[in-house]
Amino acid sequence: MTRLSNAQIAWRAAQDIDDGAYVNLGIGFPEMVARFQPEGRQAVFHTENGILGFGEAPKPGEEDWDLINAGKKAVTIKPGTAFFHHADSFAMVRGGHLDVAILGAYQVAQNGDLANWSTGPKGVPAVGGAMDLVHGAKRVAVLTDHTTKDGKPKLVDRCTLPLTGVGCVTRIYTSLAVVDIEAGCFVLREKLAALSFDELQSLTGAPLHIDGAVTDLIAPEV
Repeated sequence: MTRLSNAQIAWRAAQDIDDGAYVNLGIGFPEMVARFQPEGRQAVFHTENGILGFGEAPKPGEEDWDLINAGKKAVTIKPGTAFFHHADSFAMVRGGHLDVAILGAYQVAQNGDLANWSTGPKGVPAVGGAMDLVHGAKRVAVLTDHTTKDGKPKLVDRCTLPLTGVGCVTRIYTSLAVVDIEAGCFVLREKLAALSFDELQSLTGAPLHIDGAVTDLIAPEV
């Protein structure tokens, strides 16, 4: 089955970020969202270790390793970039000053619960700042493949892994669909045209609901 690549999922998520929005991108895959801002829009990116409004990644060999994001990746600065204490950074998060937090996930439940860390083999060793982000940001979006590598649903009735946050996720961008969480339900908004509703439902661990038109999920080659 053809699925969107991680870059295509990140591209689709970027299309929903408003100009001037304050955005935190989770470590790893979600960081790709910054590459795909639509023309004419510029988000203000925040990182938990204390930078706001940083620029693109530097070219290889031009890194300044005093300038890194929370994922220890080099960033650049631009006019207006601000630096501040780690505690002040989390005061911004907890104070509701971020418009969007975009994270990866192991599981998302139909009521909006999120599990994106695990204590198992090769798991993320601790929940970190994600637990603050998912309850401090005005909107929480998740980027993920629709299923695990062995075909198990990542959109589930109830999370079985340790929770990052309760009832916090508002929209999920997967390799097969765009799904909103409303009133404790998965509401299908977009899906790949080649995939039938029944096929998508068979790969989802809780009922998918339809409220209005379901449009085709289309992303360019990126």
